[in-house]
Amino acid sequence: MATVAPVSLVAEIGDIAGDVWKTLADDGPMSLARLVKAVGQPRDLVMQALGWLAREDKIWIEEEKRSRIVSLR
Repeated sequence: MATVAPVSLVAEIGDIAGDVWKTLADDGPMSLARLVKAVGQPRDLVMQALGWLAREDKIWIEEEKRSRIVSLR
């Protein structure tokens, strides 16, 4: 029986942070809802990835009426 090595959740969030960064670099600023859809990962993991990028000062998040717009710095 083959065993699968567990993947660190921190490593997964880091990978998703890379996906978020690449999506914003390719497609430009977008709303959180659109970003979650574009990345194709669960919303909670995308939000954690955004926290990672925000902590590293790589993104900018602006309030715009009823949504938040995310862009690269």
